Amino acid sequence: MSETEDQPVHLRTEQIDWDDLLGRLQALLRIRTTPIGMKLFATVEEMESISRIRRPDAIHTTDQIVGMASRLNWTVGITRADLVGDQCGAVIGLHPQDEDWLSGERMQGVWFETLDDSSAHQEAMDCVPFGTYAAMAVSPLSAKRLDPPDICLVYATPAQMILLINGLQWRAYKKLDWGCVGESACADSWGRALSTGEPSLSIPCFAERRYGGVMEDELLMALTPDDLLVAVEGMEFLSHNGLRYPIPNYGIQSDARAGLGVSYD
Repeated sequence: MSETEDQPVHLRTEQIDWDDLLGRLQALLRIRTTPIGMKLFATVEEMESISRIRRPDAIHTTDQIVGMASRLNWTVGITRADLVGDQCGAVIGLHPQDEDWLSGERMQGVWFETLDDSSAHQEAMDCVPFGTYAAMAVSPLSAKRLDPPDICLVYATPAQMILLINGLQWRAYKKLDWGCVGESACADSWGRALSTGEPSLSIPCFAERRYGGVMEDELLMALTPDDLLVAVEGMEFLSHNGLRYPIPNYGIQSDARAGLGVSYD
């Protein structure tokens, strides 16, 4: 086998040069929102030992904590006591997914018509199992304070995001399947990525946009550092082939043969 064919994808262990990787990501996609890392900790003391970490002096949603890192470039650490409700804590494994939580009672009549609908929603969410972790922190990847983070969070427009996905699929292709739980879409992104290790795309929900500052045109990809590296390397190959961001509009009435011929002939 050649070196390229033998190279495992999604299973790398080399140390990541964050300055280099983020510079390449920015050159490829012109990301406007700071890419951040998220990390879970078994003890509060571990989290609080992170350099220059901020601790909340008010009660917040996880969306707000993530926003502090991605919109304000802060490094912030939390425990269950810092979060406004059980929903936020359950997604990241800081609150048990117990019978009361699974009932979905608080969401009945707000997001879902019946208690059965609410309960089905709770059951559908991807959450970190409760009992292992006591704290969580987020920080800009460029700060390198969570090195390595458990996952990376990349906010991007649909055009940027499809190229990132194409980069993930450049080598060792597989179809990427995602779902949408609707409200509590953080379960689709960081909940799923933390609990499965798989790249996880979400349409950020009402709460993420209202409380976390997510823009109307942004999607969110949560993925491991290794998979972010895979995506960037793949996008560089695509860029060499002329498939890059921004995607120029060819013209809806133009003869497509000339444009397609550049790529396929």
